[in-house]
Amino acid sequence: MPKILYVEDEPFLGKIVKESLESRQFEVRLVADGGQVMAAFEQFRPDACVLDVMLPGRDGFSLGEEIRQKHPTVPILFLTAKVQTEDVLTGFRSGGNDYVRKPFSMEELIVRLQNLLKINQLTATQSPNEGIALGHFRFFPHRQELRLGDAPPRLLSHRETELLLMLASPPNTNVARKDILDKLWGNDSFFNSRNLDVYVSKLRDALRLREDSGVQLLTLKGVGYRLVC
Repeated sequence: MPKILYVEDEPFLGKIVKESLESRQFEVRLVADGGQVMAAFEQFRPDACVLDVMLPGRDGFSLGEEIRQKHPTVPILFLTAKVQTEDVLTGFRSGGNDYVRKPFSMEELIVRLQNLLKINQLTATQSPNEGIALGHFRFFPHRQELRLGDAPPRLLSHRETELLLMLASPPNTNVARKDILDKLWGNDSFFNSRNLDVYVSKLRDALRLREDSGVQLLTLKGVGYRLVC
């Protein structure tokens, strides 16, 4: 049962989210004061952290930064009511792997947590220099990197990493478009469908770094996609 450290100072929201996560087979430790988080972390040893940004005692960004320094592999998801791009970038610079804007749906939060845990579980069995072989590329999900020989790594966004990991688990298999939308975005709405198109194009650009890279991302009309290696 995955252990989640959930930091939220709004009692009503905290209770609802904690109970919802527990109903999905997560073990949850709820902390309401930022000043108590690090002690709770060391005692609880979570598999992932869900941190509100605005907290009494200490803000979520500084907590994320300290957690990342002491525990480099633990996934961190920020919850924030802030919508400015700079706030989001601050979250990623503070060690966050992903963020969810308030108000949010529980389904979205659960999907994002599951994806973070899946990536972390996959990379936990790999040595730092191993990665996943995709043609002549090596894909490092935890570092969100795509490498080709001695060339500088191509840094991927969190969503690009999630999508490539889904297509590569394993490669050379058909992945339904609806399955991708349901798993990564929570539903197959028109807006999310257009987002998927954008991320597929971004991955294709990344995989075209060299003509003989040995990997292609194919569109299967009416079905979905296939990563051919």
